[in-house]
Amino acid sequence: MTTPSTGPTPPPAGVPAGGSHVVARIGKPHGIRGEVTVQVHTDDPERRFAVGTELPTSAPSGSGVPRTLTIRSARNHRGIWLLGFHEIPDRTGAESLRGTRLLTPDDAADHTGWYADELAGLPVLLPDGTPVGDVAGLELGPGQDRLVVTLHDGHTASIPLVEAIVPVIDNSAGHVVIDPPDGLLDLGR
Repeated sequence: MTTPSTGPTPPPAGVPAGGSHVVARIGKPHGIRGEVTVQVHTDDPERRFAVGTELPTSAPSGSGVPRTLTIRSARNHRGIWLLGFHEIPDRTGAESLRGTRLLTPDDAADHTGWYADELAGLPVLLPDGTPVGDVAGLELGPGQDRLVVTLHDGHTASIPLVEAIVPVIDNSAGHVVIDPPDGLLDLGR
């Protein structure tokens, strides 16, 4: 379990503390043409991942990952986003991107959705509107990111950040809706 923080979750190593937001984390390669799976951290992937968009990257120093990647292709394949980049022509190059975070500038003029670092403090509700706690932050994991929620009884729950369990993140309305399977909120008690 993660100890609840009193403020926004600090950025992971290599992610700027200000000026940018993480919009996705690159996962494993898909196919032989340099496509990768991504874990999405934005409410509008169609716009964020439009062909031709240049996204700054955050990767460990010396990893060889380009500082900027230009989207060559973007598609949703069976519920998983696949991205191809002009700079990455093959599977070998795609493998080198694993774990890289894709960023977007803080000053995006048309921002109306959410970024991971804006979630801290939002109330968390069940689908019927019952409040269960507040977002403490986001755990960025190698295989699955999790929403960290401080429950009203003081315990902390790690909620897998997948649409089936976290169907609504509404930053403008100021809340998150979760639909946890039985027992998920009881883990760690």
